[in-house]
Amino acid sequence: MFHEQAQGWGRIEPETGMKPRLAGISLLLFGLSVILWLSMTVFESALAGMSPGAERVLILLFLIVPPGIGAAFGVMSLRRKEGGAWLAATGILLNSLFALFHTMIILFAG
Repeated sequence: MFHEQAQGWGRIEPETGMKPRLAGISLLLFGLSVILWLSMTVFESALAGMSPGAERVLILLFLIVPPGIGAAFGVMSLRRKEGGAWLAATGILLNSLFALFHTMIILFAG
């Protein structure tokens, strides 16, 4: 009898929660990018002593890569037809514009 009960304890039940949609993750990455941008703006005086190359790398890692990944998640959401196409399109548009703007800053303003 104990053996029968022990088998039931180790059984893994299927997950009842909802899977996060890629479009939602795309918008979350946009929000993270905005927060990182605001924090870099607030603490800009601490970054004043950095070399221009290090500043470019920091902008690349914090302000271009996350929205680039977010735009890719938006495209993947549209391809998977997860529903909420407007949400995915919004994520693609916002992330792409944010990444493009900061890419132009790196290229032209240095």
